[in-house]
Amino acid sequence: MVTPPGNTTAPSNSAGGTVGRGPALEYLQAVLWDMDGTIVDTEPYWIEAEHELVNAHGGSWSDEEATGLVGQSLTFSAGVLQAAGVSLSVREIIDHLIGRVTERVRVSVPWRPGARELLLALRENGIPCAMVTMSEQLLAQEVARQLPVGTFELLVTGDMVTRGKPDPEAYQLAFDGLGNSRSLDKSRVVAIEDSIPGIASARAAGLVALGVPHMVALPTDSADHEWATLAGRTVGDLEDLVQSSSPAVSSRGRKA
Repeated sequence: MVTPPGNTTAPSNSAGGTVGRGPALEYLQAVLWDMDGTIVDTEPYWIEAEHELVNAHGGSWSDEEATGLVGQSLTFSAGVLQAAGVSLSVREIIDHLIGRVTERVRVSVPWRPGARELLLALRENGIPCAMVTMSEQLLAQEVARQLPVGTFELLVTGDMVTRGKPDPEAYQLAFDGLGNSRSLDKSRVVAIEDSIPGIASARAAGLVALGVPHMVALPTDSADHEWATLAGRTVGDLEDLVQSSSPAVSSRGRKA
């Protein structure tokens, strides 16, 4: 198994107390979460930062072009911004954008409907969660700090992988990281995503892909399951989703 490099333990606010455990769950083993557009609605922050940067360099940038970067790796996005007229290196563009978005998150965390509540419910039920984002650790850690200790067992960020979404590397890294301390079956691990590249990454990694679209509609059948929102959704809903996803699980057969 691959051990994620560096400091990937998720920092969290110390408030929240001891992790409680609800009734034992029979099917759901873990949940992997995209961040931007799934846990937090930071996409407007990214788009604003992109507009500011391109305008400062005398280029032009449309909302349509910005929407086309949703879910893409930061390296890919930086290349597109260079083509739009930004005369900075890829690393300088990434650092600028992450810095601007992190500043905004520190002032106000734009939680997506139902995401925080579902994360806390998973924590209370002892279901391990990992964040899998193409944002880098500075921003991912800032979001994680806004949640109680133990909400995320680890963070997998864009600066930890060589190939961003839609490649499966990031989700595979998160699965392997959680699997270091427990036995996991991919047919019983849910990945929650809002973007087309993210869904493709999760499915390519062999996970149960749950699409919750936000800024960009998901093509029909691109995800294994699709919910319009996380608002009102429960751990029991995820348990039912996993049970219905795999014939081996739903028939009570156990995969090795």
